[in-house]
Amino acid sequence: MVSRSQTNLYYICTRVGAAETISGNERAPANGINPLIMTVKPLTYKDAGVDIDAGNALVDRIRPLVGRTMRPEVLTGIGGFGGLFALPPGKYEEPVLVAGSDGVGTKLKLAQQMQRHHTIGIDLVAMCVNDVLVQGAEPLFFLDYFACGRLDTDIAESVIAGIAAGCEQAGAALIGGETAEMPDMYAEGDYDLAGFCVGVVERQGLVDGSAIAPGDVIIGIRSSGAHSNGYSLIRKVLEVAENRNIDGTPAEELLLEPTKIYVKPVLQLMQSVKVKGLAHITGGGLTENIPRILHGELHAEIAVDSWQQGALFDWLTVSGRIAIDEMRRTFNCGVGMVVVVDAADAGAAIAALAESGESAWRLGEIRDGAGGVAYV
Repeated sequence: MVSRSQTNLYYICTRVGAAETISGNERAPANGINPLIMTVKPLTYKDAGVDIDAGNALVDRIRPLVGRTMRPEVLTGIGGFGGLFALPPGKYEEPVLVAGSDGVGTKLKLAQQMQRHHTIGIDLVAMCVNDVLVQGAEPLFFLDYFACGRLDTDIAESVIAGIAAGCEQAGAALIGGETAEMPDMYAEGDYDLAGFCVGVVERQGLVDGSAIAPGDVIIGIRSSGAHSNGYSLIRKVLEVAENRNIDGTPAEELLLEPTKIYVKPVLQLMQSVKVKGLAHITGGGLTENIPRILHGELHAEIAVDSWQQGALFDWLTVSGRIAIDEMRRTFNCGVGMVVVVDAADAGAAIAALAESGESAWRLGEIRDGAGGVAYV
């Protein structure tokens, strides 16, 4: 018999077709009940694998990181049920909000294997803000979603520090997010990320490709590496590669180089040159992303001798025995962003990008006739 002095016990009784829980005192069996008396420690959320205190500690640790991304339009700090952002009155005549959401794919697996968590957040921001940018929009604010099986506050803080750094590079405020601890959904040490960005552009300033015409010049802007696309294939290459060094540097180090954020140089370019089209070269490479901004009977003619794809992509080609067509439709091959301008503005555009610290060059031209992308 269990003593009355014992606490935190539950008396669990069973009855045919029903179940009853009795707590706090001993009770004589009721008619038809066969008691099964057990001592059970009360369950907590932490017993189920969710540490509320760790989540609260994380919020306190990231608060100063988030503070560095703030803009005057932000009305609240983190910790509320939603982030508030007020468009300044009188600044826009006909504002159009542009929203984007993305992740970083299986580049996360490589980052976790290498225990390098401080730059993957930059990738997350870059993939979202660059997509918003190609409509001509200035990113305003960003939210993140961090999901894991067990919350490691050190790792989470490192990831979110990267998110905050990316937001600073893009000029976007980090106004909120969600940390989800979900036992049994993720293996030990695994986590997943998603990002959400909202930007704004004047309706008359929208960049939608509708003004692109034959004879316009395509300008390529150099990528910082593979960015955040094609990593399922990249990890296969790592499995079969006989040499995992690239010019004396471990391939994994180069593969974890964060995605370049093009926001500030491209917005600056748009102040001086009429930009007719922008394409973020993500999954699908040049082959599939450039046609997304072309309308009617037009195609892009790309001069393959206008740039060198770089040592990383050469290594992928050779180590994975990847055909050139597969490379061009999987990776950015050294071209992270494409800008389309009138031929008369091409020189000025390339010069303006160079002044912003970007490596840019004449990649090709727009031609009559449908056909997507032609490599010449």
